[in-house]
Parts: sequence; C-alpha cells; structure tokens
Amino acid sequence: MERLKVAVMGAGAVGGYFGGRLALAGHEVHFVARGEHLRALQAEGLRVRSARGDFHVRVHATGDPREVGPVDLLLFTVKTYDLEAAAEAARPMVGPQTLVLPLQNGVDAPDYLAEVYGVDRVLGGSCKIEVTVAAPGVIEHPSPLASIAFGELSGGLSPRVERLREVFQAAGGAEVEASPDIRRVLWEKLIFLATLSAFTTATGLPIGPVRDHPPTRELLARMLGEVTAVARAEGIALPDDHPDRVLAFILGLPGTMKSSMQRDRERGRRLEVEAIQGAVVRRARRHGIPVPVTETLYAILSLWRDGSPQVPAR
Repeated sequence: MERLKVAVMGAGAVGGYFGGRLALAGHEVHFVARGEHLRALQAEGLRVRSARGDFHVRVHATGDPREVGPVDLLLFTVKTYDLEAAAEAARPMVGPQTLVLPLQNGVDAPDYLAEVYGVDRVLGGSCKIEVTVAAPGVIEHPSPLASIAFGELSGGLSPRVERLREVFQAAGGAEVEASPDIRRVLWEKLIFLATLSAFTTATGLPIGPVRDHPPTRELLARMLGEVTAVARAEGIALPDDHPDRVLAFILGLPGTMKSSMQRDRERGRRLEVEAIQGAVVRRARRHGIPVPVTETLYAILSLWRDGSPQVPAR
C-alpha cells in the first residue's frame, strides 16, 4: 500500500480518530491543532480508547500548517463555523496533487472548499461516529459505530476514490464506503442529524423521552418530512418512505443518546446550527417549501448559536 502524507486540519475528536487510524497504519500524518490538545499531542502522542481497539501513536502535531507543506490527503474536520478561516490557513498544505476530504456536518463544506481550492481537488465526505476528546491528547470512542463515506461531487466512482477506499479499509476501525452518489449520502445524514440535534438540544433531553412522548414524536416525524422535501427539491432522489425509515431508526436508538450539538450547548460552546438547521431553512425558503417545525426549532437554537445567551441584569 502506498504511504500517504496526510494532514488533519482540526485534529479534535473526529480528526483525531480517523487521522490516528491512518497513522497507526503507517501513513505520515500531521495533526493541526491548538491549545492544550496540541501540547498534549506534541508531548505524549495520541491515545485513542476505542470499542474497536485501543491504541497509542506518536504523531507530528503543529499549530502552523506552513510547517507541514503540501500533502497527498487533507482531512478537514474543523467545526463548520471555523471552515472559512481554516480553509485559508490550510493553503500551504494544498499542492497540485492534494486531495481534500471534508468530514463536516451539513452539506455546504464540499462546495465551499471547491470554490477555494478548485473542484478537481475536493471530494464529498461524511462520517458517522460517536467520539469525543476525553482529555487533551485523548480520544474516546465508546461505541463500535464508526463509518466513513466519500465520493466525487460530480457522481460516479473514480480511480482516486477507489484508492482512498483501499487506504481507509486497510487502516481499519471503521466501515468504509466509496459512494457513487455522495450528495445523497450527505443529505441522508442531514435529514437525520438536523432532526435529532434540534429536538435533543432544544429540549435538553436525550432522545428517549423526546421520541417516547406522543406529541414530540409527531413533531419529529413532521420535521423528518420537511427536511426530506427540501432534499428532494435540491435534486436528491429519495424513496417515498424515507422519513418513515429514519423515524424507525430513531425509535431504535438507545434512549440515553445525546447529540453532539446538545453536548456543545451543555458546555456553553458555539453551535453548528447554521450549517445544520440553518442550511435547511435557507434552502426551503429558496424553493418556497413550508417547514414550520424546522423554522421554529432553528429560531430557538439560534439563541445558543454563539454559546450561552447573555441574560440582561434586572
């Protein structure tokens, strides 16, 4: 297997996990991080506690992409609200042969990065994984759930996508899909994520009480239908029963499950509401599609968009 030079822009939980797997497989991986997490990576390396097997690797970590130089593969795993600044900072790592793979929430990142670096350099990518930074330099992956999918933005399967599939499969630690229709994959995730994160974050409850309470379960179903309608207006081919399938999946989730957006709200962090619920609302308005449940939850969540809202003194 060809040894790749890889950079991870935003080496937090997701980037740390997938970058760590590639490093463990023998690829030259450079982590771009900041703060205590960066210092821990530099001093102690990366530790991953995973339901798919624990590991520890020594890594190169830096806060300056200029130290890395052009790479073969650039993973973008920053939060969506940091994408614009990260794309500019990462320019020194993008050379003529660099392949850029964003693994962010929402559906906007690939097209934005294609505008910055050129459409021929950028793939669409998506992952499903429950993972968090447990401590500086330490990634916690408590569930076996881990998957990654990627593909050409124009559709179809290309030799470079097939090669990348081989790279990730050899690294292990996740189910790997080379998708001939990555835009559909991105929207399928958004339909689920926009709904799950909206209800858990707005209520402050895990999914169990929300889905088991008939009035909120009905609203869940209605929002799934709204987001699916927007996806179809965007040209995504989905079966008629897609909302029902997603609702059945949500009904089967562990009742204690929280969304990452909910955890961010609990910690007073910024929320990715613009890239998730906001992306749906803006497209719905453009297509003239009514999405009352989505709009209501988007308005509520926007209170926490920049962290905990400021409450005026009496």
